[in-house]
Amino acid sequence: MKRDIILAGVGGQGILSIAAVIGMAAVESGLYLKQAEVHGMSQRGGAVQSHLRISDSPISSDLIPEGSCDMILSVEPMEALRYLPFLAKDGWVVTSSKTFENIDDYPPQDALLKEIRKLKNHIILDAFAIAREIGSQKVSNMVMLGAASDYLGLTRESLEGALDTLFSRKGADVVELNIKALKAGKNGVII
Repeated sequence: MKRDIILAGVGGQGILSIAAVIGMAAVESGLYLKQAEVHGMSQRGGAVQSHLRISDSPISSDLIPEGSCDMILSVEPMEALRYLPFLAKDGWVVTSSKTFENIDDYPPQDALLKEIRKLKNHIILDAFAIAREIGSQKVSNMVMLGAASDYLGLTRESLEGALDTLFSRKGADVVELNIKALKAGKNGVII
């Protein structure tokens, strides 16, 4: 088993929390993990991305070579498109449809989604709307993780266990909300 995943978004959207959940679930499942992160400036809407490499055998590098990424998991559609050169021919793009318009000449949402829909393997869903329906837009990142969960090579139980470990200090209600978001994303309405 091997999965190379690029997580992408804008600072403050929870990319590093997604990385922590996937990483903890992988390690707790007895898998090898390498991770590299670039942190943006959330107050300025800077790009944030993380390379995650998961395998059942040792991993040499923490960076994913171009053309070999199994999945781009993005909470922002333009950020998903930014990393397409890394995507393998049979790779997946899983992205939220909600844009974060942080520049003056930000492309129209329809144009971004049209480009993503050209890809053979893609999932687009409105993670913010789903998160709002279950109680908090703050968990839209976990909705996106749920949407990608079938393609990660990790069990639902391992992801839920990682959520419990990471968020238990914030209380049982926060853990339950994040697990609910994960499940909602898995069953989300794809647009």
